[in-house]
Parts: sequence; structure tokens; C-alpha cells
Amino acid sequence: MKRLWIALYVVLLATNGGAQEVKTDSLSTDDVQLDSIFRTLPEVMITGERPAVRTEPGKLVYDVPRLIVNKPVDNIYEALKELPGVVEQNESITLGGLGVTIVLDGKVTNMNTSQLMALLKTMPAKRIKHVEVMYSAPAKYQVRGAMINVVLNRDADNLSRLQGEVYGLLEQRHHTAYEERTSLQYNRNKFSVDLLYDHSHGTSYHIGDEQSLHTLRDGTRHEMNTTAYTHAPSQEHAFRMGADYRFTENHQLSLVYNGNYSSYHNNQTVEGAVRSASHKDFTHWLHNLRLDYETPFGLKAGVEFTYYKSPEKQLFDSEYGGKAYHFESNSDQKIDRWKFFLSQEHRLKSEWGLNYGVIYDTSIDHSYQYYVKTSEQSADLPDDSSFRQAEDNINLYAGGSKRFGKKLMLDASLAAEYYHSIVWNRWDWYPVFNLTYLPKDGHTLQLSLSSNKTYPEYWAVHSFVSYNKGGYGAIVGNPFLKPSSDYRLQSVYVLKNKYTFITWYDYQKDKFTQLAYQRPDRLLMEYKYCNFDYTEQIGFQASVPVKIAKWWQTHFMLIGVWQRDKDSDFYDIPFDRDILWTMGMVRNTLVLSSKPDLSLTVNGMIRSKAIQGNYNLPESHNLDIAFRYKFMNNRATVRLYGTNILESNAIYPTIRWANQRYRMHYSDFRETGVSFTYAFGGYKAKSRADVDTSRFK
Repeated sequence: MKRLWIALYVVLLATNGGAQEVKTDSLSTDDVQLDSIFRTLPEVMITGERPAVRTEPGKLVYDVPRLIVNKPVDNIYEALKELPGVVEQNESITLGGLGVTIVLDGKVTNMNTSQLMALLKTMPAKRIKHVEVMYSAPAKYQVRGAMINVVLNRDADNLSRLQGEVYGLLEQRHHTAYEERTSLQYNRNKFSVDLLYDHSHGTSYHIGDEQSLHTLRDGTRHEMNTTAYTHAPSQEHAFRMGADYRFTENHQLSLVYNGNYSSYHNNQTVEGAVRSASHKDFTHWLHNLRLDYETPFGLKAGVEFTYYKSPEKQLFDSEYGGKAYHFESNSDQKIDRWKFFLSQEHRLKSEWGLNYGVIYDTSIDHSYQYYVKTSEQSADLPDDSSFRQAEDNINLYAGGSKRFGKKLMLDASLAAEYYHSIVWNRWDWYPVFNLTYLPKDGHTLQLSLSSNKTYPEYWAVHSFVSYNKGGYGAIVGNPFLKPSSDYRLQSVYVLKNKYTFITWYDYQKDKFTQLAYQRPDRLLMEYKYCNFDYTEQIGFQASVPVKIAKWWQTHFMLIGVWQRDKDSDFYDIPFDRDILWTMGMVRNTLVLSSKPDLSLTVNGMIRSKAIQGNYNLPESHNLDIAFRYKFMNNRATVRLYGTNILESNAIYPTIRWANQRYRMHYSDFRETGVSFTYAFGGYKAKSRADVDTSRFK
């Protein structure tokens, strides 16, 4: 009873400073996206008394099964959020201020961020053996920048056994959503096969209020205030099948298929200065097939094929500003992509290591967009357009590692990449340097220097136009959009294998993100991906776990960042802005009872104002609570949770720059849910790497 009273007190304390990730509903509407600056905001880790992290050259290795003990964690996605420096933003994982590549068992494949995160949410957390975190991944991993490698359990002692897990979820925001999942694995001698199927379905509901004071070139001002109501039923099917044959230790042949089918039906009405009704149907297909071969002498080879198709159809009727739009639009994106790779690693004398390899990617993007008037009274529409683009990318790399005694470790690599398309034809160099120093037991200092290049989505560089917000909003492609280059210098200090302190300087040249602009020649809010001159950050992060009692663990996190965004050719209103923003978080885990196994988590967060390009991002705070109950010899788990309890997590961007005046306010519903998990057959399943569709529509 005493623990229950203390738990209630912790909830009341957290109410004054709430915690959790930024939800998608607060950051996007239709196809307009706000890439929140808070991708840099990390979450935290709660450790036991024993060390939960160990150091290897260029990486930190976390004992994740220990970190998630007593946590209401259902899947790998939720487990990764327990790592220090990790936070969820826009339904994806970020690491220490960087976008991060997540791989499974060291295998990187062709998959976009949203599909990768969806896959991680379908994979049980019990599959994790440990997780490797690299803030500057060496070139041998075929990844640039930050990387999280999820190493999966391979239980050789339970061969020839059928194992599995079933999972069900009911979630209530404004409407109800459901998820059902089953995973199976069969091992026999040297052969193993695993299957996974996940079905999620439900309806989302969204309200968006926008206040726009639109100034035209002639000096007239127009109040374009609107309220949009969106009702969108959807369903998604994810399926995977993989097979491995182990000839001997480190000698393996692997084949895996990933598939995904999703459909969405978006119905929207807009009231106010714009009156409209629209209906949009989406379907998305993904097929991915990958073959890997690994030899015991360090040679690895593989080939991968990805097919993606996403047709959309929209019916649109709108009136505003004396104009009317009545049309049907059809669009599609079809992508075929091949990847071939070959690598070699050597273990040399005197603690030296050598690695080198080659990766070749080739893709064809075939996209189109057609408009048809459904009424003679409709205003003129954009021209029909189609686009076919081929891309080729070849990457050559070499790297090495060296141990100098027991305290100093060095890992460095250099990659040369040639990229060719109808727009770009260039070579780039990517150095990576990691130095790890162990002054004494339990203390680790890592210094790293890394470079990276990010390419925009295929759809963003096409000259397509898509209408939303009743026609007042238009999402415009940018054929001149350039890839961004990122350079980062960072230090990580781990004290007593628990406390983590990170400092960094990050410079991103030609950073691209989607910004809003009120056109001076007509009543139109234009959303377009634009290149900044640069974005730079200087940041500090401290994560401090505290064990208040045997049954009560708390983790405090503080982060501070100075940020500058500069764009000297942003339409006719260039900007050069900077700000110092901070965030504080606290996470509590309370073991209410060991028999029965009951635990409670209470998380709180508060953050200050920030900026992103011409957007002002106001302060926000949040509170999340989750309750977990394990029974039937720990095979069954029930989780009850509530997120965004105070309905205060949303970030409502505003624009007050030059003569631009714009304010967004979106629905910010709390979310409650219950899940049930049951593992059978001594289940310790394995999983597969995912498909990179980050540039798909």
C-alpha cells in the first residue's frame, strides 16, 4: 500500500513537468510536414546496479534486456527508446541530435524511415540480445552517420523447437485502433525459418485550425482562417519470411522477403474562408527480397531487390477567393531498385584490423500526376506531368582499427562515393574517425568526427503540385533541391557505466526541409522543400540515472542547444536566425509488487521555445503513464497505458517573419490503450533487417 501511495505522489509531481516524444498528430497535416527541431532531444536509460553498457572500438554496447526489466515494453521500437540519447520524433527514432540508421544483425537494407519504424513495432522486444550504438559508424557497416545495430538472439540450445508469440492491441485516441501480430520460428540442426504477420487497422480523426493573415503585393490583407476536419480509416498488412542455413560458425547463407500493403481513405472538409470537401484513396505496396552470404574468412556478399508502388486518387471540390476548384487527380510512384555489395575484413597482428569493400545501387523512379476537371466552372489546374529518372551510386571504402594496450582504441575509415542522375554527377569523400579512451574501469571517453550526405525523397524533386486545405495550400515539388552534407564533431563520456554526458558541434550544409510561404501574387500558401545555406548546432546533454529505492528508479535528463538556421535565398524574405533552447525530462519506474509482477512507469517532460527555418516553435510539456502486469510464468503480459495525459504535447508552429503571419493549431488528443502478449514454446525469436524506402513517397 505504501508503494501505491508513493506512485500516486510521483504521478502528481510529473503532472507539473510532463515527458515523452513529439507525436505525429502535432507535427503534420495531410502531406505538409514539420520536421521538428526536437529530433535532437534524447530519451534516457534506467540501469540496474550492474553495468548495463560496455565499450568496444567506436561503439557502446548496451544490455537492453536488462534495461527493459520492469518496463511496459512490447516491441523493439519501444525498447530502443530506453537507450540514452534516443527519442521518438514524428514516429521515428533519433540519436543524440542525429537522424539514425537502425540495422538488424549488422544488415542494412533498402527501407524508408516510416516502414523501418513500422517493422520495429511488429517485432517482439524479447528478440533483442544486445544493442550497439555508434555515433559515427565506420564505412564497413555501409552506413554514414549515427547507427543503432540491434543484435538478435540466436538460441542454439533450443533447436528443432517451434516457438512463437501472439500479440493484440486496442488503442483509443479520438477513434479506436487495433493491432494483431503473430511470430513463428522453427529451428532444426543447421536450418532455421521464421515468419511474421502483423495487421493494424482503425480510424484516425484530426482537427486543424489555421489562422493566416495573407498580404498581397498590392498591400491588401486577407484573413484566410480555416478549420479542417479529417476522418481517415486505414489498414496495414506487414509480412516477412526468412530462412538461414549455417554451414559452420560464421559461414551462413540467408534469404529474406519483406512485404507490406497499406490502404488509406482520407475524407476532409474545410470551413471558414475556404469551403471544400475532398476524398483521397491511397494504396502502398512494398516487396523486398535480399540474399546474403557470409564466409568464415571475413568475406561477405549480397544482392537485394526492392519494388515499391503507391497509386493515389483524389476527388476535390473547393471555393475560396472568388475561385472554384472541381477536379479528380491521379498520381503514382513506382520504384525499382537493386543493390549489390561485397566486403572483406581481416584480423591482423598486433591488434590491427583491416576492412574494405564496394557497394553499388541502381534505381529507376517512374512517377506521374494527372488532373481532370469535373466541372466547367473549375479554375485552371496544373499541367499533367510524368517523370522517369535513373540513379546510379557506387561506393568504395577502406578502414582500419587498432588497440593500443587496454586503454586506447582507434577506428577510422574513408569512403569515396560517385553519384549519377540527370541532375547530379559528382564524387564525394566521407571520412570517419573514432577514438576511445578508457581512463579506468567504468569510465569511457569517445571522440568522433563524421561526415554524411542525405538525399531528398524522389517525390520532392519532381515538379508536381498537390492541393490541400481546400486549395489554399499547395505542396510544390522542387527539381532544384540539392542533397545536404553534414559534418559532426562529438564527445561522449560515460561515467561509472551509468551516467552519460555528450557534447557536439554539427554543421549541415544545404539542409533541406519543408517550409510554408504566403505567395504575394495570389492567395496561396505554398509548402516546398528548400535548401538552407546551413544549419549549425552546439549542444550538451546529460543523462543521470538514480536508484531511489530497490523498487524505484528515476532518470533525469537535461539538454541545452544553441542553433542557427540561415537561408539567404528563401524567396524574397531571407532569414538568419538563432536561439538557445533547453529541455528537461524525468522518467520513473516503480515496481509495485514482485509477486504478482506489477510495475508502473511515469514520465514527464518540459521544453522551451525553439525555431526551424521561418517557423517559431512554442514551448510544450507532457505526461505519460504505463502499467505492466506479467503472469503465467512470465509468458503473458498485459500493458495499460496513457500518453499525452495533459493533452499538452503538441507543438503549434507560428510564422511571424517579414510580412508573413501564420499560425497552426492541431488536435492534441490523449491516447489510452491496452495490449496483451503471450509467448509459447520458449520463444526467443529472431528477426530480419528492413527495407530502406526513405526516399519513397
